[in-house]
Amino acid sequence: MEQKKKIYFASDVHLGAPTIKNPLEHELRFVRWLDSIKLDASEIYLLGDIFDFWFEYRRAIPKGYSRFIGKLCELTDSGIPVHFFTGNHDIWVFDYLPSETGIQIYRKPLIREIDGKKFFLAHGDGLTRFEKSYNRLKAIFTNNIAQKLFRLIHPDCGVWFARLWSGKSREKNLKSYGSVFQGEEKEWLIVWAKEQLEINHFDFFVFGHRHIARIIDLKNNSKLIYLGDWVHHYSYGVWDGKTFNLEFFEHKN
Repeated sequence: MEQKKKIYFASDVHLGAPTIKNPLEHELRFVRWLDSIKLDASEIYLLGDIFDFWFEYRRAIPKGYSRFIGKLCELTDSGIPVHFFTGNHDIWVFDYLPSETGIQIYRKPLIREIDGKKFFLAHGDGLTRFEKSYNRLKAIFTNNIAQKLFRLIHPDCGVWFARLWSGKSREKNLKSYGSVFQGEEKEWLIVWAKEQLEINHFDFFVFGHRHIARIIDLKNNSKLIYLGDWVHHYSYGVWDGKTFNLEFFEHKN
């Protein structure tokens, strides 16, 4: 059998988003993609906002997602490492998903050397100095006391409130900058990446968050990759040991 050699990256699936017309087909499409890559995947990186909302109570989790969760178990049981980064929509992953499915959870950016190349991997939220108000909000969301207080709310009410907030947050983001490329001078993550390159060299910055599918060339052969999303683009990244490409799954224009 041919040795597995490809590494796959995806983000911003937003499973359970109220704006998705057919949530079951949405989930099944992503599961079909995971199925299609399992034969040659050496690792899989899920870079945030895989769920539109996720909060683990001590004895309850959000309803649904059984096909996706089952597929995660299948992948890790077969020996494929799955790296799961929390995003701004699924920040409240605690111990259920890693203990039940075997995925590895990351709450902060990860720097890794892969095939001699230096990768900076992150969802992309809260990294830059331009996000002061969001960083204050994130500090509340990650506060242990705030999380314990939220657990006191009945799950039916808590999930309803969180999904309402998620929808309002999405509307606000679309009005402010949307999922449209703003140009290198106005894209906060590109500005931030260029600043980092003045200090340390990275061959690849790989981000989700912006819902843009694009590869941007930076200086000294460095590249920034926006992974896109699974709401409109159905896009993902592939590293084959030499080249990083963006590809699209069952995408119809």
